[in-house]
Formats: sequence, C-alpha cells, structure tokens
Amino acid sequence: MNRAFYILIVLLVAISANAQIAVIANKSVPVSSIERSRLLDLYSGEIKQWNDSIPVIVFDYKPKSEFKDRFYKYLGKSTARMKSIWLKLMLAGEGDPPEALKTEEDILNKVATTPGALGFVRINKISDQVKVLLKIGP
Repeated sequence: MNRAFYILIVLLVAISANAQIAVIANKSVPVSSIERSRLLDLYSGEIKQWNDSIPVIVFDYKPKSEFKDRFYKYLGKSTARMKSIWLKLMLAGEGDPPEALKTEEDILNKVATTPGALGFVRINKISDQVKVLLKIGP
C-alpha cells in the first residue's frame, strides 16, 4: 500500500472520532451504560434521580452547533424543542434547564467533579476522570 492510502485512513479515523459523541457521567453514577429513552428522560427532567437516589445533574453545551444539534436529534428532539420542554418545567416549578457550559472541556471538568452529573462531549475529549455511558455516531 502506498503512503497516500495510509494518510487517508488516518484522516478518516480522525474525522470519525471527532464525529462521535460520548455521553459521560461522574464516576459516582450507579450505571455503566444508558439507553436512548432513559437519556431523554434524564435530559427532559422526567427522571430526577439515579437508581440509588443520587440527584441527576445534567449539563448542556451552550454554543449552538451541529455537535449539539446531533446529540438532541439522537434523542429524537430538536434543540428548540428541548428548550421548550425545559421552559415548561421551569414555569411549572418542576425543575430548571441544564446548566449550559461554553466548552467541552468545561463540561468534562464539571461532570468529573459533580456527583450524579451527566453530559456529552466529542469522543476524542474524554478522559479517565469520567465514565462513558454511551457512544453516539459513526
């Protein structure tokens, strides 16, 4: 095989890793994986505690981006629909929207240091400070 072929393979692997989304959790979270329906319930405020009563604390990505849109599309909702769900919860006094952070590094750090926390980042951003519950994407 020639050098161009190997370069192409390396680039495709890098693009694929950048396209994948990792749903991450604080190491205190009492589950090791998560299904799409439960993830939606957590992000929409339907479920407020983990199995053993640890409060669920979800973090969102603040900037509007294709990355954020892909995450919510995976959940079966648009970003605008999620905002509507959170506003309804807030107005009913049943919850607050997730704290929205500016960078994936901020999400990674907050999830790593907040018991019960849940967030999402590109798969190439994860570290051993958090656990990966789900991988989304190619």
